[in-house]
Amino acid sequence: MSNVQETTVQTGLLAAADAAVRAVPPVWPLASSVAVNPYLGQTGDTLARTGARLARVAGCPITMPRSWYLERIAAGTITDDHLADALAKAPDHLRPQDVEALKAAAATPAPAPKALPTVAELAAQESGTDWPRLIAERVGHWAAGYFDAGQALWSAPRGRNAWTAWRATATHDLTPEIHGLAGFAQRVAEAPDSASEAIARAVDGLGLDAEALDTYFHQLLMTVNGWAQVARYHLWQAELAGTSDETAIDLLAIRLTYELALYEQHREALTEQWLVTRAEHSTPLEADAELWLDAILQEAAERAAQCDIAGKLNLGPVAADDGDRTRPALQAAFCIDVRSEVFRRALEGLDARIETLGFAGFFGIATSHKRFASDTAEHRLPVLLNAGVHSVSGTCDHEPKAFASRIKARATRAWGRFKLAAVSSFAFVEASGPLYIVKLIRDSLGGSAHDAAPTDPAPRLDPDLHLEQRIAAARTVLSAMSLTDNFARVVVLAGHGANVVNNPHASALHCGACGGYSGEVNARLLAGLLNDGDVRQGLRDGGLEIPEDTWFVGALHDTTTDAVTLYADDSPSTEHAEDLAQVRTWLRSAGQVTRGERALSLPRAESGDEVSARSGDWAETRPEWALAGCRAFIAAPRGRTAGHDLGGRAFLHNYDWQQDEGFGVLELILTAPVVVASWISLQYYGSSVSPEVFGGGNKLLHNVVGGIGVVEGNGGLLRAGLPWQSVHDGEGYQHEPLRLSVIAEAPREAISEILGRHDGVRDLFDNGWLHLFSIDGDRLWRYTGDLQWAEELEGSATGGAFDTSPPLSAAAS
Repeated sequence: MSNVQETTVQTGLLAAADAAVRAVPPVWPLASSVAVNPYLGQTGDTLARTGARLARVAGCPITMPRSWYLERIAAGTITDDHLADALAKAPDHLRPQDVEALKAAAATPAPAPKALPTVAELAAQESGTDWPRLIAERVGHWAAGYFDAGQALWSAPRGRNAWTAWRATATHDLTPEIHGLAGFAQRVAEAPDSASEAIARAVDGLGLDAEALDTYFHQLLMTVNGWAQVARYHLWQAELAGTSDETAIDLLAIRLTYELALYEQHREALTEQWLVTRAEHSTPLEADAELWLDAILQEAAERAAQCDIAGKLNLGPVAADDGDRTRPALQAAFCIDVRSEVFRRALEGLDARIETLGFAGFFGIATSHKRFASDTAEHRLPVLLNAGVHSVSGTCDHEPKAFASRIKARATRAWGRFKLAAVSSFAFVEASGPLYIVKLIRDSLGGSAHDAAPTDPAPRLDPDLHLEQRIAAARTVLSAMSLTDNFARVVVLAGHGANVVNNPHASALHCGACGGYSGEVNARLLAGLLNDGDVRQGLRDGGLEIPEDTWFVGALHDTTTDAVTLYADDSPSTEHAEDLAQVRTWLRSAGQVTRGERALSLPRAESGDEVSARSGDWAETRPEWALAGCRAFIAAPRGRTAGHDLGGRAFLHNYDWQQDEGFGVLELILTAPVVVASWISLQYYGSSVSPEVFGGGNKLLHNVVGGIGVVEGNGGLLRAGLPWQSVHDGEGYQHEPLRLSVIAEAPREAISEILGRHDGVRDLFDNGWLHLFSIDGDRLWRYTGDLQWAEELEGSATGGAFDTSPPLSAAAS
């Protein structure tokens, strides 16, 4: 082979490896959990074709069992109209003839998806040794040390890439040889120095052609799924910073090394079966009639949910603003998070003069923040963005207290390491164990002390922005919130978080838009910005006037207890003391109502009074339901949904397109909050339909590894995704796996133009990972793909089946 040919082959191999890496979703460390779309690498394909891929590489389903849909058909939730509409979307040659044929076909259980066998699986059948399990255990054992984020007392050596670090370990690991893989350590010692060369050698040795690499490489990464997602996270972070990372490629080379070694040892026995498997990997992916049947049923279930949502929209003409609106007694802005919908509805029900708003939980302040007495930078912003500003808690006046806090923190860390160290841990238990008996009893009775709301000093930008930048930031955020006039005397900006004990996934209950952190820092920073007199004067000069008596207050909504903490001392105002007392009364009452509603769905919670205690119970696996049940994203004035119970299932973003000149705010909503919401929705979807592959497993068996993630039991694969207890209550699903329906009140032409500029966002809608609707007065229009729209519903809130008209082009509409 010439040098040119060799370079071309190597380039093709690396391209295939890179594609396989991007087919795997990233996973964030436990300390900053972020909901991730497990199908992130497949959004360019339809649900059915993705089902074909995942069946081949992981043997996992893409939809619920057919019995789940049949139950809803029998109950009348999914009607014949829903089935007919869904049926029309499938290819003619792959769909049942009519609705009755569809129902009959749905009564037959779907064939269980079965992945193609890896060499390790074929060798296991031949030798009787469970090679897939052994490889997962050995790779997991090494990866736990290599990726450790500070949990291990004795850290693995740093400064080496994953391929080099693994080789250094594997050359001294005799476990594979003890189980029968002769000379494996020597083989690793003689392997190429670069992962790319190791991949090329393995591909050549396994006889793989170029067409087989796509799904075969993807499959090998899925066999070490959680660790592959950690490696993908390293690539994500590197590219966000403008660099690159080869960790996932190295992991693929490691997995291929095991495959090649097993194949060469068992070549004679495996050749025939391996030839068949290679040929099947080379076959183009196509969704068959069974997968399309499942996709049709899923579409029908989602259309049923959309009718329910449409029935809770106040369609029709909006009352004209006569310039004489009553001033609200309180305006409270919450995160768009579905949990906020319940609290907002309860708060609005207390007084007709209370107005609530929904906005992305980082409140437009993308900050890298250092908490009080900490040098650790926390990225409190959506993971799709880079930090735009830096902030810290406290000033030089707080230095004495900060010094004392640092000393206390170091002592606590030292004590913790002493308790866990290899030499001292046994002596510690013998000498000090009995002293913990009171704490153990208290914790067992549900009396664990959990963290209160953060009490750090007021955050500040460091360095501060120039006045012009502060004014521009304030104007941008207020415009994006559609809050530009008729300000109340008190405007509460409420970030959200949660406090629980003994829960490795605690940060997953915080604000997903804030990188897995609670949102009070962003809310407090924005409140300080909007209370700044110079900023207000600059806004006034530009035509946006905030009344002198309007006071912004940062707050934190604890979604586990539904208590709201006000940070009123950040910018004290004695003239608002009476207002503040009333606001606190309203917030307490709204919290009580919200807890009562949430108690109806929480296991063993007979009343709202029992809800708060769950956050301090160290044995509670379901302190709250987080975002389970999410099914819709609505970007419209609050008037479109006011007065309706959305059941804590909708992301609500205030948006008034008539104030959005140039549709810049609409573009931000569709490309940031909607994408974040889609990640959340699809993580819940994947954790429900494919819990063995995309779920986090059983909380009762979790052990934290490296501060990164969890394993079930004492080893094995890292489990990424949501624990089973986050989607199921022990008797049935708490989350209905439905792809998110996005409803925006905006001209269709503007939406289409935005989609035309953002291919990645357009893919989500064109391939059905999200549904898209536009509100036009008393009508809803459905996006049908390829920048086309169809009229769906006419009239006010009805809840009847949608009427479908012929598609209209974006230009014609």
